[in-house]
Amino acid sequence: MRYFLVEEMGFRNDSILILSEEETDPTRIPTKHNILMAMRWLVHDCQSGDSLVFHFSGHGSKERDYDMDEIDGFDESIWPVDHEIAGKILDDDINDTIVRPLPRGAKLHALIDACNSGTMLDLPFLCRMNREGAYRWEDQVYMSTVYKGTRGGLALCISACDDNQTSVDTTALSGGTATGAMTYSFIQAMLKGHELTYGHLLIAMRHTIREASARVRFKGPIASLVNKLLGAGWTQEPQLSSSEVFDIYATKISL
Repeated sequence: MRYFLVEEMGFRNDSILILSEEETDPTRIPTKHNILMAMRWLVHDCQSGDSLVFHFSGHGSKERDYDMDEIDGFDESIWPVDHEIAGKILDDDINDTIVRPLPRGAKLHALIDACNSGTMLDLPFLCRMNREGAYRWEDQVYMSTVYKGTRGGLALCISACDDNQTSVDTTALSGGTATGAMTYSFIQAMLKGHELTYGHLLIAMRHTIREASARVRFKGPIASLVNKLLGAGWTQEPQLSSSEVFDIYATKISL
């Protein structure tokens, strides 16, 4: 992702902060505290014209919603490495930290490669697209007076799957190296697409994942175990959510 952002999208190396389990610097390990601090760093001093990217690749899950702002009754969450001690990071927390502070004229793309991630940013609108590419925007505001939008900026989330689906790391896409299916399919679509729209991005990502899944699916007595180990035969459909409604086939994606 760093290579893609720097070499293909023109981001500066010094504008990117990476947290990873392989880091030796304790402030760069993806603990709950460090992830939240990195989110605050991302939006700090954000101004009109700025383009922000938040990429998370890791575990995600659903949690019981206690503040009654979720249509399905569940919050979505990402897992820091210390989640057993510090707890998970809920979609409410992510929205508070990187969505609501976004000023007019600024843009945020969140790329969430995790299970149960369809509405991980708790944005007001979710794009429901069928297999033929027809879509409608679904209002996610539910029995809540809490504002989930921005301060005028545009926040978009491209996630690995719907809230009730799982996402996989698989060797089926990259020729032997395990990679997140969503991250891989996103980068490939962006590299191949010329003036790609958000609608065609979603279609391309879903097509890549469906083809890879079908290509390596096994059958037989131990098929479910083999498929799980290889990341085959999965069902995940990348999703798009937004702080505002727009024509996904007329709007070109630009990071």
